[in-house]
Amino acid sequence: MPGPDITRPKNKGAGHFVLLKCAFAVVVAVLAQPVAGHAGQETSHEQSSAGQVSPAPSSPIQSQAAQSQSQKSQPESNAAPSNHPEGSQDNGTFVIRKDVDEVLLHATVVDDKQRIVTDLGQNAFSVFEDGKPQTIISFHHEDIPVAMGIVIDNSGSMREKRAKVNAAALNLVRSSNPQDEVFVVNFNDEYYLDQDFTNDLLKLKEALEKIDARGGTALYEAVVASADHLKRDARLERKVLLVVTDGEDNASRESLEQAVKQLQDENGPSVYAIGILGDEEHPKRARRALETIAQRTGGIAFFPKTLDEVDEISRQVAHDIRNQYTIGYKPTNPKGTGGFRAIRVDAKAKGHGKMSVRTKSGYYAGTQPAQGTK
Repeated sequence: MPGPDITRPKNKGAGHFVLLKCAFAVVVAVLAQPVAGHAGQETSHEQSSAGQVSPAPSSPIQSQAAQSQSQKSQPESNAAPSNHPEGSQDNGTFVIRKDVDEVLLHATVVDDKQRIVTDLGQNAFSVFEDGKPQTIISFHHEDIPVAMGIVIDNSGSMREKRAKVNAAALNLVRSSNPQDEVFVVNFNDEYYLDQDFTNDLLKLKEALEKIDARGGTALYEAVVASADHLKRDARLERKVLLVVTDGEDNASRESLEQAVKQLQDENGPSVYAIGILGDEEHPKRARRALETIAQRTGGIAFFPKTLDEVDEISRQVAHDIRNQYTIGYKPTNPKGTGGFRAIRVDAKAKGHGKMSVRTKSGYYAGTQPAQGTK
């Protein structure tokens, strides 16, 4: 099978990943086939991810897995309500079920010394939407697998940094839940899906090593396209992006605010950003952009002083993701009314001092059209 095309320019009007259509193919609907869990070995953790090949024009944004993906299960919003808890397993495959009207928040709690707090119960939390208290209807504190995109700057200035950044990205996967499903996007002034969802470290390593350090930095386009790929093709409910860059966006057609708005979709990902900005010409603007993206989506932005710190940060991100609380509530203002909803979550419990809760700052209610569709 030929490798991904990383030379042709992408269509700048396209904002999402589309799968390569084989010539003379006939589109056939196939039921999703659940596959048993991971094997446990470090280099062959891959848990087969059911996929749906949709009819699409030939695209320069390709993945090695795109031509062989099988049918994806239907989006969870169309699933019938179930009493199964989030993170339950059917035939070894994690299945996420929730009420269609439920809003799920993934939250990290830290104390006044920025240490993660992991022993809280449901009664410790209060949720507010647009300033109004909400009733929590589901609560979990489990190490549930996530769908994760690793999105790494491939511009010319990253050439000497990629070896250590790639090693850190692989250590993030090693430190994460072995049933996480991970894809890799390399970007400069264009972006490429060099490995679709897998947890096979060898495949991820090969994708990270597709280094063609040149061109500018289309950070916003790459992040939004990666979030859209999570929304369209991830079968796991929890979604995360790790973004690594050493500069300010200088090639995207979208502004920062436009990008953030698309990331704040109801089921959008948490974004963890690592900004290696030591030699950046405009470090304040670059720093502000990464902080804004991370804070509004419930992630964190890190700014290491040296490249050697990136590896430890990647392990910290994995620890953060694996120790989150999942809180569900039904909004008192029905989702069908649409619009942006501001969210605040507080945590108080005996034996703990002041605690801070990090989660997304809000979301756009209702079904959001996928980017690039009408």
